[in-house]
Amino acid sequence: MDLLALADFNLVARHGGFGRAARAAGRPKATLSRRVAELEGSLGLRLFERGTRALKLTQEGRALHERTAALLTELDETAAAIASGGDRPRGRLRISAPLLFSQVAMGKLAAEFAMKHPEVRLEVTTEDRAVDRVEEGYDLVIRVNPDPDESLVGRVFLRDRLVVVANPHLTRPADGQSIPAVVRSGGTPVVAWDVSTSSGRTRLAAEPVLGLSSLIMVRDAVRVGAGAACLPVSLVAQDLAAGRLVVWGNVEGPDITLWTLFPSRRLLSARVAAFLDHLKQAFPQGTPDELAAYVGA
Repeated sequence: MDLLALADFNLVARHGGFGRAARAAGRPKATLSRRVAELEGSLGLRLFERGTRALKLTQEGRALHERTAALLTELDETAAAIASGGDRPRGRLRISAPLLFSQVAMGKLAAEFAMKHPEVRLEVTTEDRAVDRVEEGYDLVIRVNPDPDESLVGRVFLRDRLVVVANPHLTRPADGQSIPAVVRSGGTPVVAWDVSTSSGRTRLAAEPVLGLSSLIMVRDAVRVGAGAACLPVSLVAQDLAAGRLVVWGNVEGPDITLWTLFPSRRLLSARVAAFLDHLKQAFPQGTPDELAAYVGA
């Protein structure tokens, strides 16, 4: 395969059109069109659907772009690093991270990383939705319990677990009575929590009395005594230690896992590798206590 033609194809795919790609690269539009056509001919595939007003990747074109764009970028960066005499992390690093982790830890993590690697321009976007890493230009994605994705590899760097907590002055209802619950709005409706306690397993019937869009707001409302809530232990560890909250039960089920997702272990860029190492140094064991200590430090 002609790597130059492949690079031109990715240039057009990234900019969404021959004209925009030509202007961005300062190259003739006709040259880019010819080289993409030659690549299509050599592969025996149509990579773009060419309309009168828009250019759209075919299914095969999208697959080729997703699998080769990052590799070509890493090749360019590797060549540049070798030419400059080193492989220091440099350039732009775009990360997508979930809301709660960003609120409690990412500001501190990003600042420490920026001071450690001044040649990297770190950009962090906070969102809980599933992002398209290639289309939206992210180098690294952090997600909670992500769905499997064949185009990405990943690793767990933190684990957490859920507990039902309440203000110590809130009276726990008798068995069979509903618990006033503070819940995160917009999620799956809460009916009950299956928990384990020192006396065994039980089901706590929940009656939502307050819905809030952020788990930090949920925690703050529980502190005041508005009701009980199901929250990550790392988020309430300091409140539990200080006696501001008490545990009504450990929620049964699998742990919460935070993953870092990236396209390939091969040709992993120096800046992505540096950030993965940074996470490992911050959370060497990946336990809830480590996250709680990091947030409270």
